[in-house]
Amino acid sequence: MSSDRLGRPPALLIVPAALATLLLVVPLVSLVARTPWRRLPELLFTEEVGLALRLSLLTSTVALAVCLVLGLPLAWFLARTDFPGRSLLRALVTVPLVLPPVVAGVALLAAFGRTGSVGGPLRDLTGITLPYTTVAVVLAHVFVSMPFFVISVEGALRTADPAYDAAAATLGATRWTTFRRVTVPLAMPGIVAGLVLGWARSLGEFGATITFAGNFPGTTQTMPSLVFVELQHDQEAARVISLVMLAISIGVLTLFRDRWLGTP
Repeated sequence: MSSDRLGRPPALLIVPAALATLLLVVPLVSLVARTPWRRLPELLFTEEVGLALRLSLLTSTVALAVCLVLGLPLAWFLARTDFPGRSLLRALVTVPLVLPPVVAGVALLAAFGRTGSVGGPLRDLTGITLPYTTVAVVLAHVFVSMPFFVISVEGALRTADPAYDAAAATLGATRWTTFRRVTVPLAMPGIVAGLVLGWARSLGEFGATITFAGNFPGTTQTMPSLVFVELQHDQEAARVISLVMLAISIGVLTLFRDRWLGTP
């Protein structure tokens, strides 16, 4: 049925919808408008920004690889197998989505800190400590981005018709062969979507990273951490760095324009 036949939208819906739009759009427009464009090269092309950007791209990409290697099998188990505790496992996987970032950092310290449940024995056995290192940044990124990837891929696997898996099995394919040759290709759009979403979430991570890894230039200082530092003494520099992050976010949306911005 055409929306024209339903009548005009009521003002009681239009007004709050318009206010919601303004609430979301005005801060972004203000960031762009108040960016010191004349000082952009001076503030952007500095060694500090370069180090933070390189570290952010490196750690986010490594975290993405970890999510792919570990998260894809997890998503497959959640979507394609039935086992006791599956609902509980799915709930635990999604907890980092709603966990305050600083709490995520405290949890990582409790597990992988110098005296943590895993970090303590690791230090005693090997002398290796994880907090306040680049590895800690990767761990923080994996912790916050893995749920995005797993949920996206699980949804894609559930959408893919399992009848193809059954057909492959009747032809003699093992479950591993079916996974590689049938399941993954069918779910590839969802896997790519999960990778991009996880990478973007990882790139923007701040709370868990600064709590667990600290904020040391060249070692653990990522772009969001640098924004926080610059905000204390040079707001124009903070806006310029934030603009870079905004551009990356828009780039991610552009990749998904057909899914999120297209017309139904």
